[in-house]
Amino acid sequence: MTLDRQLDIAAMPDLIQDWAAELGFQQTGIADTDLDTAEQRLDAWLASGYAGDMEYMSRHGRRRSRPDELVPGTIRVISARMDYLPSDGASPQAILDDPNKAYVARYTLGRDYHKLMRKRLQQLATRIEQSVGEFGYRVFVDSAPVLEKPLAAKAGLGWIGKHTNLINRSAGSLFLLGEIYTDLPLPIDAPASDHCGTCTACIDVCPTRAIVAPYVLDARLCISYLTIEQRGSIPPELREPIGNRIFGCDDCQLFCPWNKFATQTDETDFQPRHGLDAADLVELFAWTDDEWDTRTTGSAIRRAGYEGWLRNLAVALGNAPTSPAVIDALQARSEHESALVREHIEWALDKHLSGP
Repeated sequence: MTLDRQLDIAAMPDLIQDWAAELGFQQTGIADTDLDTAEQRLDAWLASGYAGDMEYMSRHGRRRSRPDELVPGTIRVISARMDYLPSDGASPQAILDDPNKAYVARYTLGRDYHKLMRKRLQQLATRIEQSVGEFGYRVFVDSAPVLEKPLAAKAGLGWIGKHTNLINRSAGSLFLLGEIYTDLPLPIDAPASDHCGTCTACIDVCPTRAIVAPYVLDARLCISYLTIEQRGSIPPELREPIGNRIFGCDDCQLFCPWNKFATQTDETDFQPRHGLDAADLVELFAWTDDEWDTRTTGSAIRRAGYEGWLRNLAVALGNAPTSPAVIDALQARSEHESALVREHIEWALDKHLSGP
């Protein structure tokens, strides 16, 4: 490596942060690839069965916790975060408090973040290449076996809170993460320290008690898992606690004291589409397959599939106040072709029609 290149690389962290800011990221940091502690915690978590049906969490062996096995030659990871709380959206608390409304996790209200962030990170990598010359790298945004939160914590972007999300002292936790794996010997940042203290707000507020211990999440109980990842029947005992949450859950973040520092974003792609920030349950349940396909194009909501969408809405309608509109909506789909959907509709109708 030439002296000029060494000098260029030494100056890279500040330049990367400046370039990333121009591209819409709020912060970047650089970490090495030593994830031994995170690997041990992942192994223990998997051994406990907390991953549920997410077999992909163990499918890739050690490549998830050893970046150089996923991308040979990787010695550094550039971690970047981007705020996603929409500036134009309805109040999350107001929607949670209205059982006739559908609550959708705030990160999914706009366009799919994967493509937006991946494109911006690619642009960032190109800027780096223009400065230091050709180098090895690969961009990731929640689309490969990457331990993004431990890497971001090592890079100084925040600490992993008791709810297992990353928290930043100046920005809360309502942001998304992306990474650039690289073979550049960049200077690394100091990790952030833990500032959860004795607070248990996230644990106390979780509707399904999915945070089984500080820093330990049982995904099988988590509403985000139940409404997005799980493909089969939602356990009956967990249906009422789901309330009106039809895609994901933000409670552990919304009630975290650090999110008083969360900043709303003006990023156009993160603003709500199709009124999903404050839609009525009955209205969404009436969407046809074609309407759902059209209105979720380019959205992370597509991960649940139309069948999962109706299943989730049936549960939320079962938890809604009894009314002719709710009963009519459920009965209109009571003979749906999907046995999964019918099962949850039957449960919902039984709640409304069985009497006190």
